[in-house]
Amino acid sequence: MSVALLILPDFLLVALGWVLRQRLGFGREFFASCEKLTYYVLFPALLFSAIMRTPISPGSAALTFQATALLMAGGIALSWLARWVLRPPSIAMASAAQCGYRFNTYIGLSLALSLGGPAGQTAMALIVGFAVPMANVAAVYGLARNSGGNVLRELVRNPLVLATTFALALNLAGFQLPQPIDVVLTRLGAAAIALGILCVGAALSWEGGQGHGRLLSWMIVVKLIAMPAWAWGVAAALGLPQLERTMLILFASLPTASAAYVLAVRMGGDGRMVAVLISLGTALAIVTLPIWLSLARMA
Repeated sequence: MSVALLILPDFLLVALGWVLRQRLGFGREFFASCEKLTYYVLFPALLFSAIMRTPISPGSAALTFQATALLMAGGIALSWLARWVLRPPSIAMASAAQCGYRFNTYIGLSLALSLGGPAGQTAMALIVGFAVPMANVAAVYGLARNSGGNVLRELVRNPLVLATTFALALNLAGFQLPQPIDVVLTRLGAAAIALGILCVGAALSWEGGQGHGRLLSWMIVVKLIAMPAWAWGVAAALGLPQLERTMLILFASLPTASAAYVLAVRMGGDGRMVAVLISLGTALAIVTLPIWLSLARMA
């Protein structure tokens, strides 16, 4: 099956979310509640169960951490380079920069399962687990410089950071979940992907960002072109196995997380501009994702 056909169902769910929100009367309050449920309950359960599903050795975890750290460092550096090249207003820069390196984990874990089965989803969950605190530190720090927010407090309250940290510690310690708990977490996780992707579609917005065309273009190029290319180089330099290489390139190719909008609004950033960036990136990823994944599978 072609990569485009594997990706199509997730983007059809994105489109359905947009239709539900814009045409069928499912209001902002409904999707706000869905996002809260997914973010605090369903998605942490998915990450936890995916990481716990397959035993992880310290060696493989260390190699994945190294690859993820190099990838995220490159994305953060390229995003913030716009500050000196374009010289945008500080609040616009802090708001937009996170869109150059943050990632939509709902789409990522769904595609990882389609492309690599349970082993692929576990590899993706491990990458996400390492990348979540890195991305949040960078995003919160950038916005906190303008709003006075506390980076450490944001991290210790992040349910994704907590879920992945505990799951990784338990996995490396050889702990196995009791079957009833494993079944509950698996079923919660199954609900997370579909509901999360619907929320992505519902959040799409095309209003905002006036006067920031160059900044928006910069971040889209970083997210959809530069980061996947950098991931390719990192995977080759570290000699990652084929499955991990494909998952790293998939991870780097994902459009920006809708949580970037939530963080920008919470911390006094330009939420409207971020919403446009997320929407443009998600729409363009329909074209760029199949290209990068086809190249990754041929390597």
